[in-house]
Amino acid sequence: MEFHNLYNHQLARIAVGVPQCRIADPAFNALQTAALMQQAHEAGAAVVAFPELGLSAYSCDDLFHQRALLDACEEALAELLQQSLALMPIAIVGLPLRLEHRLFNCAVALHRGRLLAVWPKTYLPNYAEFYEARQFNAADELLSREIELLGQRVPTGSDVLVEAQDVPGLVLHAEICEDVWTPIPPSCYAALAGATVLVNLSASNVTVGKAAYRRQLVSQQAARCLAAYVYTSAGAGESSTDLAWDGQALISENGDLLAESQRYHRGSQLIFADVDLERLARERMRQTSYGTSVRRHAAQLQGFRRVGLELAPPREQALGLRRRVDRFPYVPADRSRRDERCHEVFNIQVQALVQRLESSGIRKLVLGVSGGLDSTHALLVAARAMDQLGLPRQHIIGVTMPGFATSTRTRDQAWRLMQAIGCEAREIDIRPSCTQMLQDLGHPFAAGQTVYDVTFENVQAGERTSHLFRLANHLGALVLGTGDLSELALGWCTYGVGDHMSHYNVNASVPKTLIQYLVRWVAETDQLDHDNGPASGREVLLDILATEISPELVPGQALQSTESHIGPYELQDFNLFYTLRHGFAPAKIAFLALQAWGDRELGEWPDGEHVKRNEYELAEIKRVLSIFVKRFFQGSQFKRSCVPNAPKVGSGGSLSPRGDWRAPSDGEAGVWLADLQRIPA
Repeated sequence: MEFHNLYNHQLARIAVGVPQCRIADPAFNALQTAALMQQAHEAGAAVVAFPELGLSAYSCDDLFHQRALLDACEEALAELLQQSLALMPIAIVGLPLRLEHRLFNCAVALHRGRLLAVWPKTYLPNYAEFYEARQFNAADELLSREIELLGQRVPTGSDVLVEAQDVPGLVLHAEICEDVWTPIPPSCYAALAGATVLVNLSASNVTVGKAAYRRQLVSQQAARCLAAYVYTSAGAGESSTDLAWDGQALISENGDLLAESQRYHRGSQLIFADVDLERLARERMRQTSYGTSVRRHAAQLQGFRRVGLELAPPREQALGLRRRVDRFPYVPADRSRRDERCHEVFNIQVQALVQRLESSGIRKLVLGVSGGLDSTHALLVAARAMDQLGLPRQHIIGVTMPGFATSTRTRDQAWRLMQAIGCEAREIDIRPSCTQMLQDLGHPFAAGQTVYDVTFENVQAGERTSHLFRLANHLGALVLGTGDLSELALGWCTYGVGDHMSHYNVNASVPKTLIQYLVRWVAETDQLDHDNGPASGREVLLDILATEISPELVPGQALQSTESHIGPYELQDFNLFYTLRHGFAPAKIAFLALQAWGDRELGEWPDGEHVKRNEYELAEIKRVLSIFVKRFFQGSQFKRSCVPNAPKVGSGGSLSPRGDWRAPSDGEAGVWLADLQRIPA
């Protein structure tokens, strides 16, 4: 069960509560808050946050200067403190506190009967509909760094962090409403001091357009601080004398919105999201500018204090994710976002190729056209590049090169595609030259034996590339590479004079799963737009998409399936993304893969009948991941260390040694294979 528990994979469940409130009725408000605390506990949450001044209600105005209300708020806090004794989550609640003969708008963290921290509000809005300076004082007006509250000595100030010492990476900080609307929120310094979960207790009345602005604000602060940002605001029960309230709660992780409450809900509600603490820690480690910022503000950050606690999460039971994990991390499921992604990637590739042609002074391209996905997409990019340069598409020389196992289908598709594009189309039969080389090598195939080994395959791949380079010399052209990111990650390419090499490669940072959708996007949006009309091009592109992925190097009745050898590309691209982009170990990748691929009925799929709705059990996920680990970490790096120039197209990574990835060619895969054994399958 430990494998199936999110806390064993450096994730933590965060809850945000929006309780129904009554104005100036702390007992009622505490009751509603306690009920949500209990629900958060039952769901296995590590943290639960509540709105600004939630124990009193935000809209009390001058009632905040009434002793009866202030006494009742402290009594409500005492009741919540008692309720917390049997609960796991760290609760953060809002209330007014009298400190040093003044009143402060505070966030208070409590856990199992202990008051952990008090964070007074730093910035008090006193404009438009806000008059907080009439009742409250700002945090920097408080002289004490520690206060007496309910019989406990409690650290106070915007420089206090709360750390769950048995949940690596879970470090909390709280600020209040207006604090995040300022040019430099207190949470910025807290993040530099090590806080990973930034909590905002807000009230925030609603006006037209404000909800969208809050989403942007919260997501941008999470992204800027490389943190999770947790936002809660007042809902049902606040005064409607002059204002209205929508109860918008948000949880964002590094700019990704994970959860949002139902706005205008009349009762209490609770939302959850599982925050990936490892992802946040790795982003801070990866982005060296974070470390530079820490150094620049070191004097201020050294004043931060940490309060430690033991959270004791339930690690020995199954606790699955409350977090969307995309099956296709490179391909958005949403149609509009997917079209936007395809448009952006396609144009990055085209722009890069245009620049290379202009800077080189060369006006012709040569590429091999197999009738398969990768060469198809490269040809589409080449065609658009010629259009942008104002050159005829006849400056593209497409060459189909049938070998010993080339099928009639792919050969036909190659010819139809070149005709639809309007490029110069040629065919070179490589079998005679391959036969000659096999004879020169003394290979058994040349003597009539049915020996189809790696030499037999690579002779064909090498002959194709050799012909392309010599043809490019002859015509004064560049050889355009077609190999994709997935193949490069798995070492599924013939080194040197093979599909590994070209003068320039437009596909090298585009994974196989995305190339499939790029080709479909070109077909569905009629991007070809040639004299033959879009219909002919659309038809051949759809035929290519329906063709089994195969190198077509080994003759015989059975199709030589690439995926049967190296595993499904949809799983391998998933493995690649979380390895390359986030640096996760195999066991965690498998945990996430099971969430994404374990049940075809759960989660979003890209639309269309062409999408095969596969699902995989953990044993198959582990098997495919083991293939990835062996091929990626040991045995293939030498191919990646000398790849041709190619544009990086996405944050999912590039394997160029001049871009995202630098690694030794003689590395060992032992530590990854050892971690793989943590997967119980």
